[in-house]
Amino acid sequence: MLARVNKRYVPAYWDDFFNDAFFTGENRYGSQSYCPSVNVAEDDKAYRIEVAVPGLSKKDVRIDLEDQVLTISSEKKEEKEDKKTNYMRREFSHNAFKRSFELPDTVDQDNIVARHESGVVTIHLPKKEEMVQKAPKQIEIK
Repeated sequence: MLARVNKRYVPAYWDDFFNDAFFTGENRYGSQSYCPSVNVAEDDKAYRIEVAVPGLSKKDVRIDLEDQVLTISSEKKEEKEDKKTNYMRREFSHNAFKRSFELPDTVDQDNIVARHESGVVTIHLPKKEEMVQKAPKQIEIK
């Protein structure tokens, strides 16, 4: 758990330090880049990749498959305008990310399915039929 800092006891130069681009995710050009959180799971029939994309709609996210590499990416540009009494301020932002995963040979690339729900993109990667482990069975002796 992070400790709360009482600003009365923190020197002013620390404000500049913690508001630096390294901590805020902004680069010197005013754009932000981040790496979304990802969960990867496997069962006997498929793999599942879940990507946290809060604030992005399904049209903002792109999924590409080339050779054995699955790439999830997004690029979103926003323009904000704030009018005050004596001045006008405009802010531009550019958010982008790209995550790539090398898929194993066991993935059936023709049947990959993706869906977007509640800020999470879930990608279902079924295994090839011949790679699915079959339940053990007992052979009757005749």
